Amino acid sequence: MKPGVYYLQGAQACLEGAITAGCRVYAGYPITPATEIMEHAAHRLPRLGGRFIQMEDEISSASVLLGASWAGAKAMTATSSPGFSLMQEVISFAIMTETPLVIVDVQRPGPGQGYITTGQEDVMQARWGHHGEGSIIALSPASVQDMFEFTIEAFNLAERWRTPVLVMAEETVAHMRERLIVPPPGTIPIVNRTKPQDMGIAPEHYLPYGHAQVPPMATWGEGYNINHVSLVHHEDGNVTRYNPKVHFENVARIHRKIEDNVDAIARLETRELEGCRHVLICYGSVSRTGIEAVLEARAERGIPIGFIRLHTLWPFPERQLRDLLPDVDVVFVPEMNLGMMAHPIMEALRDRCRRVVSIPSLGSLHSPEMILSRIYKELQ
Repeated sequence: MKPGVYYLQGAQACLEGAITAGCRVYAGYPITPATEIMEHAAHRLPRLGGRFIQMEDEISSASVLLGASWAGAKAMTATSSPGFSLMQEVISFAIMTETPLVIVDVQRPGPGQGYITTGQEDVMQARWGHHGEGSIIALSPASVQDMFEFTIEAFNLAERWRTPVLVMAEETVAHMRERLIVPPPGTIPIVNRTKPQDMGIAPEHYLPYGHAQVPPMATWGEGYNINHVSLVHHEDGNVTRYNPKVHFENVARIHRKIEDNVDAIARLETRELEGCRHVLICYGSVSRTGIEAVLEARAERGIPIGFIRLHTLWPFPERQLRDLLPDVDVVFVPEMNLGMMAHPIMEALRDRCRRVVSIPSLGSLHSPEMILSRIYKELQ
């Protein structure tokens, strides 16, 4: 996409961000409200020498990304909440095999088929839905610009940390149309995975899961032996010499490479925090109406309330939150669910606030008036 100003749908901006990041493989299965990303991939990727594959279901779509990534490609898929459930096995597999890939979840309400409107009901599944230990990276876009930039960031994080990365979008942001500014290519940071060749490691000395906390990743066909295995393994990929010590070291390293680097991975956005006595913490498209509510509460009633937006949901930025908020009274958390992220926020600020107030909504985006009415009620 040439540099310039465009008027695009969030779904289109997401795919354009993926292309900019170097994605050339998309495997998918249609589902409302994520199908537009797949349609745009079918239109754009073949023209760029990429590959678009429509699979028979969501788990096979995610599985294609495993093979594509180990063959050296940057790969992605997009789905919505019911399909996201079906992808959890592949997400767990990708965590254990340290396979970089990107999954976009355009969230809709549940449980079951729920409905085809908007929601944020998959945010806990993003972290805890896959079986076993192993941390995840999950981003939360709020605009068409974010859909472009956060998708690029998702690929960069996947390549840097050798892990699956989730873009937790919502129907609201995927279907909205607004301005997108595409900067010149040289100004957009693009990260590519470290290969053993980059570290001067000869094929005979290569350990697929060794050498560093984030191991260099060889590509099939480049002369390196690759043990691509999701069983507990040694650094060389061997699975036959199992013992509890190896098990712990294997899984703990995969866990630590994310959790020990939260400050390098997670991002927050803040406004009006100086002198605030209360704070509103939100993420995704709720941040659009959330900031309106905060600014109106300050302007109309003089309420000293600040604003924090979580760009990164997981790994959860607990230390960053605690550093930002030494002491406040009430923390408001509007979400398009029944209060999911209010729990880690409450745990992070357990001794920094008097109470945490959830402002839930199901199936629709909060209006500023809805958020304001709860703020005024709690602070009257």
